[in-house]
Amino acid sequence: MGDLLEVRGLTKVFSLSKHEDLVAVNNVSFALGRGETLGLVGESGSGKTTVGRCVLRLIEPTSGEVLLDGTDIRKLETDDLRRMRSRMQLVFQDPLASLNPTYTVRQTVSEPLALHGVKRAERHERVADMLRHVGIGEHLFNYYPADLTAGEQQRIGIARALITRPEIVVLDEPTSTLDASARAEILALLERIQKETGTSFIFISHDMTSIARICHRIAVMYLGRIVEEAPTDELLAKQYHPYSKALMSAVLFADPRRVPSPYVIKGEIPTAINPKPECGLYSRCPMRQDRCREGVPPLMEVAPARTSACLRWQELEQTELAAVDA
Repeated sequence: MGDLLEVRGLTKVFSLSKHEDLVAVNNVSFALGRGETLGLVGESGSGKTTVGRCVLRLIEPTSGEVLLDGTDIRKLETDDLRRMRSRMQLVFQDPLASLNPTYTVRQTVSEPLALHGVKRAERHERVADMLRHVGIGEHLFNYYPADLTAGEQQRIGIARALITRPEIVVLDEPTSTLDASARAEILALLERIQKETGTSFIFISHDMTSIARICHRIAVMYLGRIVEEAPTDELLAKQYHPYSKALMSAVLFADPRRVPSPYVIKGEIPTAINPKPECGLYSRCPMRQDRCREGVPPLMEVAPARTSACLRWQELEQTELAAVDA
């Protein structure tokens, strides 16, 4: 059975002026299997959210392909695109801002079904079942978003995304506004939903602890590009790119057996406006060499099911580098 989703060479450029282009996403490729969760991780401005919105065609990509079951959704016209949207849904970062304040809980979750032509009687039954499924009691069905806790609001957002029975859900920082308790509950809910329905997730986050818990694979993004991709356990254990290593060094895991790494990267993130044809990490990387400026390093296979965009990955594999000034 092939991958459910394939993204090939996805690029998104925002034209700022006649001579300035912001390259938000730069030649990104990845695949998503059925019932799989892929984590897109990186600091703010890395292009994670733009990738998610391009995949859903909420933003039109500048170039590249987004293949859902082999069909390029970039080529779909209005009616086919509407049908596709029932198969791919989005959960937003800020649950309250994403919910219509004038709609009750029931109306909010029912709206996507109405848009896709589901009859009223069926909508009523499906909405009630879905709300109970995500842990919302009937006493809340006629509440408005402002009457709910942040955790309850995000459960409503998840219910709305799932009500059309999508095959893929893009989760854009879905736990970033929640406290630790609510975050754990939402992650447990997502794990249960995936186990029961086989829904595939793209989980976008800068929170490595959440990524580590819920994702099967991780793609690390930096300055609009994927710089490393690997199965979650393998990436947590060993990194083949300096940026991934620095990212992991900054994470505090609950496991006391994890030995903290001193590896850090200093300096300012380069601009994504008219980027130079070199490794985007060059100005900050303690491993940089002159050849790193000769072009953008491609993603290379460094181990089975693992890729890295670092020319010196073999040295990084063997060496624990201390931080140095950029």
